Amino acid sequence: MFFNFSTNQMSRMGHFVGRKKSPVTLRSIGTPGAVDYLFCLQLPKQFFIQLSAVLVLLSFTFIANAQKTEKIFLSGTGSDHTVNWQFYCTAGQNSGKWTTIPVPSNWELQGFGKYNYGLDKDTLKGKEQGLYKYNFNVPASWKGKDINIVFDGSMTDTKVLINGQQAGAIHQGSFYRFKYDITKLLKYGQTNLLEVTVSKQSENASVNGAERKGDFWIFGGIFRPVYLEAFPKEHISHVAVNAQADGSFDASLKLSNANAGTITGQLYTLAGLKAGAAFTVGVKKGDTVAKIKTRLAGAKQWSPEFPNLYNVVFTLNANGKAIHNVQQRFGFRTIEFRERDGIYVNNVKIKFKGVNRHSFWPTTGRALNKTRSIEDVKLIKGMNMNAVRMSHYPPDDHFLDVCDSLGLFVLDELTGWHNFYDTRVGSKLVKEMIEKDVNHPSITIWDNGNEGGFNLDLDHLFDEYDIQKRPLIHPWTIFRGINTQHYINYDYGTGTNLHGHDVAFPTEFLHGLYDGGAGAGLDDFWELMYHTPISAGGFIWSFADEDVVRTDKDGMLDADGDHAPDGILGPYHEKEGSYNAIKEIWCPVRMEAREITPAFDGRFRLENRYLYTNTKQCTFSYKLAHLSNPYQKADGRVKTGSILSPNVAPGQFGYLQMQLPADWKSYDVLYVTAYDNSKNELYTWSYPIVGHGTVTSRMITKTGSKKPEITEADSLYKVSANGIDVAFSRNSGMLVSVKNSKGSIPFNRGPILAEGWDKAGFQKLSYHYDNDNLVIEATFEKKTTEAQLKWTVFPSGWIEMALKYWPIGEEGNMLGISFSYPEKDVKGVTYMGDGPYHVWKNRLKGVTLNVWDKKYNSTITGNPQPKIEYPEFKGYYSNLYWMKLNTTGQPITIVCDNRDVFMRLFTPDKPKKVYNTAPDFPSGDISFMNGITAIGTKSQKADKLGTQGFPNKYFDYYKDINMALAITLYFDFSGK
Repeated sequence: MFFNFSTNQMSRMGHFVGRKKSPVTLRSIGTPGAVDYLFCLQLPKQFFIQLSAVLVLLSFTFIANAQKTEKIFLSGTGSDHTVNWQFYCTAGQNSGKWTTIPVPSNWELQGFGKYNYGLDKDTLKGKEQGLYKYNFNVPASWKGKDINIVFDGSMTDTKVLINGQQAGAIHQGSFYRFKYDITKLLKYGQTNLLEVTVSKQSENASVNGAERKGDFWIFGGIFRPVYLEAFPKEHISHVAVNAQADGSFDASLKLSNANAGTITGQLYTLAGLKAGAAFTVGVKKGDTVAKIKTRLAGAKQWSPEFPNLYNVVFTLNANGKAIHNVQQRFGFRTIEFRERDGIYVNNVKIKFKGVNRHSFWPTTGRALNKTRSIEDVKLIKGMNMNAVRMSHYPPDDHFLDVCDSLGLFVLDELTGWHNFYDTRVGSKLVKEMIEKDVNHPSITIWDNGNEGGFNLDLDHLFDEYDIQKRPLIHPWTIFRGINTQHYINYDYGTGTNLHGHDVAFPTEFLHGLYDGGAGAGLDDFWELMYHTPISAGGFIWSFADEDVVRTDKDGMLDADGDHAPDGILGPYHEKEGSYNAIKEIWCPVRMEAREITPAFDGRFRLENRYLYTNTKQCTFSYKLAHLSNPYQKADGRVKTGSILSPNVAPGQFGYLQMQLPADWKSYDVLYVTAYDNSKNELYTWSYPIVGHGTVTSRMITKTGSKKPEITEADSLYKVSANGIDVAFSRNSGMLVSVKNSKGSIPFNRGPILAEGWDKAGFQKLSYHYDNDNLVIEATFEKKTTEAQLKWTVFPSGWIEMALKYWPIGEEGNMLGISFSYPEKDVKGVTYMGDGPYHVWKNRLKGVTLNVWDKKYNSTITGNPQPKIEYPEFKGYYSNLYWMKLNTTGQPITIVCDNRDVFMRLFTPDKPKKVYNTAPDFPSGDISFMNGITAIGTKSQKADKLGTQGFPNKYFDYYKDINMALAITLYFDFSGK
């Protein structure tokens, strides 16, 4: 076999063929300066197959000596790879002296200047500037080329000098790629001086209004990469592609210094295989734009579920030679907005499940890197989201690259928050944004500003600059038939929102301040959105808490009070409780709720809520497990297996059928896991097999050598049993004191009924023996029937509390009882129940039945603290079977013999300003609840977020004791 390669191609080929043992001979051919090599390869058959794929890949990467655009980075490529430049800050920290700074970066995070949260708090005004200097070399071989210096992002006004001469007009606007042609300013083969002056405040008032008065941190500095790009004199300067779902493809190419010739295009798969035939268009001398098109039969469509991508290579040819080639990645997909209907991608109506994301990291501000982008997209997709909104500015290119390759719909946004760019500056920035981002298939919609920050005079530019004609929205208003109103209440609107005729598409609809919103209220909202045809879904605010590390305050995390802690994730992307709740609620495979009874046949009804994926393209597995308790270790028995994937089309219902092992009833819990077509976990559901009564019987011991003894002392019943001494109030029925041979246990003052229920106390306290068991009974004082409280002390020392009660009226916030225990003595808790995250009445999903071991922490969700630990410790936990309170003194084990009882561990601490995100908790410290409170958002009370946020409802007109609310607990005070 014989192949021709240039010297450049030879270097690229070295690692492919140099390690092979096949004989290789080389000889040079051609003219000096254009040396080619002739390979004579005697290849084994299997190597020929492998090499063929490599050669095809190289064939589009290096086409017939055509020059590629060359690039030299002057800065680093991201926050994980920086280059030091000379730096001088004019005001604030470490100002007034020349030193160095890593580029890219925000200078505040490097110890310079002054930190500012937006909202017009920039007190240094125009005084704060950063002066940069950097010496760089330009290859002598670049002489005769066209050379640009490119800035991917600089905050804010940026003046650029090359060798003392200004490169062009000062650039205004922080989040946009801008460039200057510096061909005539350079010294080739010599050292050149780059000087950059960055003014944190803009000279343009509208830029400050749109960017620096926004509700987010504002920084200074060159925070994205800076590089040189070199083109041959005749070159393709920009490519914009339009690839539709039916395989039609057209592109608009901007040309510089074009001569008569042609442009040839070729499509390739990412594996490097040609896709379709080459296509060509003629070019006339002086042309500045070329239009070219083709059609690919059988094109694989791009979507978040199947993010199929292609490459296109365009080669500019003149006088029989290939002059310049460029490569662009893209995807085939069609976006349509259908008035009074919805948003369609590839002819499929979309329900957007999205989140708002800022480009942010606590230690680097808005300077990021591709690794961080990959992590963020995986976290977003891990919540089963399919969309992300770029709030409130265009992101790094690498973030969009990852959205393309892993699959997310993107809303790309021009900056603006209650203020907007003027038409002169805004027109330039719209062009810069679209020129940089136009080819990303992930970008589905453009946003012109946010919450009143839209300049209507710019709208036509989105239409003109975007070859794909994507829809344009104004977030927080109705525009072009799309209603993006923010923070609507559940089922709200008369002739508008979900009850109107415009497509309902809130770009913010649940606010995640602290622990509120986000996953709380989502279940109600989403079911309404999903089943309302006019709804296109929506976006949660926001992805992560935006606490910045204050280099001026010993590295403390600062969220600017209640302005920035709005995330589903913590500042370092720790998962908060809403993360898994969203993951379950937005899981595209929706499992029907069911009980696992002895008659269970392994069948689950499911709904396929995917847009494009059949469930037969997913995989399913199960695990049966036996759980331990403080008195019995798990027997180690675990069974796992796969489940046949059912054939259920998107939007349809079907059945998942397990093949149950014969002994499945002997296990405690069944876990079922669904995976997507890339083997990523969609969700794991847990189904209790064992009942509370069975677990209780495993754990408690009633018998003993001697029946309990009781004495009356003043207002107390004092009881002793098997070394346990307890005292009960004869007036209230409360547990007053506990001790054993090791000392006192400060668990007491209960049961106290929660807020909103009859607190009149008990009457008719009496005791008697039931065989060897001591029974102390009391009833509530009621006007009609009487609720019941019964203590039973067993000879073993175990104590049972059985309570039945009714609320007063038909609703209330808290149903249950509390006891007291000093929080300072708690080290943690081990329990069997749902976890590991706490829950709210309107955020019950996203938890799993297991045995959890939680260490004590006092984390205030979303609030900066010296130590933030997730999952949080305090709060409510659902479906309690048993708990062991681990303390600095003696442990206490409590077993619950009722379904659907919540364990409450103390009261979460509150930030300074709570809005609707800190519901009242019962009195006392440790509670056992039949009903708990919901949580609201920054702007909405819980009852405005859906029916799950309503007060607890209970109705028993006849006061039938068998229908009363019940809590049965068993206490082990032995200290074991």
